[in-house]
Amino acid sequence: MRLFHVSEEGNINIFNPRIPEREDLDKNVGLVWAIDEKHLPNFLTPRDCPRVTYHIGEHTSKHDKEVFFTSPEIQHVVIIESKWFETMKNTHLYLYEFDPEGFEVQDDIAGYYISREAQKPIEKYIVNDLFEALLKRNVELRIIKNLWDISDKIKTTTLNWSICRMGYAQPRL
Repeated sequence: MRLFHVSEEGNINIFNPRIPEREDLDKNVGLVWAIDEKHLPNFLTPRDCPRVTYHIGEHTSKHDKEVFFTSPEIQHVVIIESKWFETMKNTHLYLYEFDPEGFEVQDDIAGYYISREAQKPIEKYIVNDLFEALLKRNVELRIIKNLWDISDKIKTTTLNWSICRMGYAQPRL
């Protein structure tokens, strides 16, 4: 298993635990977050880019596969708003790889892992072309005007999904 932290900052030498902002997590315990390689495409966008992502999971129905995927070869979709196209085209990301020892799974469906200890990356990779990085991972990238309809629809499916940074999305139509 490979674990990564994705950042727009290219000079991080050590990741110190931070108090989580999420309301469902203990505010007394700092965490270092990582994402597994399977779910890495969900984060190959600019940090604040609103996105709806989904992939086939263990309990995904045949109907949902037929409706939400363009071909059987595609297992993962990332959808962004068109207003983010230029930003995505011009953003460079840094993938910091961690030794998985010292991490524990926080959310298996989302691919989130946490450590309560400071972590030093074992490798750093630069991603200069986010579109290419997604396509190399056999991810279908969709660019649409507004995310709210697909966000509402995807929540009612049997797919494994992630909806990120909707505070930066276009207003509902």
